[in-house]
Amino acid sequence: MATNNSNQQNPVENLRILLCEDDENLGMLLREYVQAKGFTCDLYVDGDAGYKAYLKGRYDFCILDVMMPKKDGFTMAQEIRAINQDIPIIFLTAKSLKEDILEGFKIGGDDYITKPFSMEELLFRIEAIMRRVNGKKGKDVIAYKLGKFTFDVPKQVLTIGDQTTKLTTKENDLLSLLCAHANEVLERNFALKTIWIDDNYFNARSMDVYITKLRKHLKDDPSIEIINIHGKGYKLIATDIEAVTK
Repeated sequence: MATNNSNQQNPVENLRILLCEDDENLGMLLREYVQAKGFTCDLYVDGDAGYKAYLKGRYDFCILDVMMPKKDGFTMAQEIRAINQDIPIIFLTAKSLKEDILEGFKIGGDDYITKPFSMEELLFRIEAIMRRVNGKKGKDVIAYKLGKFTFDVPKQVLTIGDQTTKLTTKENDLLSLLCAHANEVLERNFALKTIWIDDNYFNARSMDVYITKLRKHLKDDPSIEIINIHGKGYKLIATDIEAVTK
C-alpha cells in the first residue's frame, strides 16, 4: 500500500500561536508575518504576562524568547510543561552556546532558533514540528510493511523472508523517521535534533554513517532507496509502504 500525502490536512491550518518576545519591534514583525500566513498570534513582551495569557487562552504552539523580563523563556516553558507535555515550544535566543541549547531541549523545547533568523526559517520549523505532532496524534506505529521488508519498531528488527537484522537504537530511530516521512524530504537538522539532540559536525557525520548502514540493510529490495537531497536532507523512496498501528 503506497503512502499518499497529497490529501493530508495542512499541518498548520488554524494554528493559534502564543508569541513571547521582549523586543517589541521584532515581536510585532513576527506576529504580522505569521498572521499573514493565516495563523492566529498573540504577542506578549514579558514572560509573566505570557504565562498568564497561556493559562487563560487555548494555544496550539508557543514561541518563547529565552531572555525576557519578569519570567525568562526557560522558566515559562518549565511551567507550561508542568501542565501540558504536548504543546510544541520553539525558543528564540541571541545565545548560541551549546549549554544553552541543550538546556532548552532538556526543559522540553522542540526547537531552538538563534537570532538573527529569517521569517521563512521560522515558518519552516513550525511546519516541520506540526507534521511530527500531527503524526503522533494517531495510533502508535508498531511496524511498517516496507516493500518486501517488515520493520518491527519496538523490537528494532528488520525482516525480509527468513533473514532478520537486529538494528541498533540509532539505526532504528533513523529508519523510523524516514518511514514516517516516506517519499518526503526528511530535513537533516530536524533528524539530528530529534535523534542526536545536537546538529553539530560530528553528529552529522555519524548520521551519514547510519544512512549508509541502512542502505546496506535495505539493499535486497531494489524498490526501496534512500537518496540524498542536496542541502536539505534525505528521502526514503518507497512505492509500497504501510504503517501498522496498535
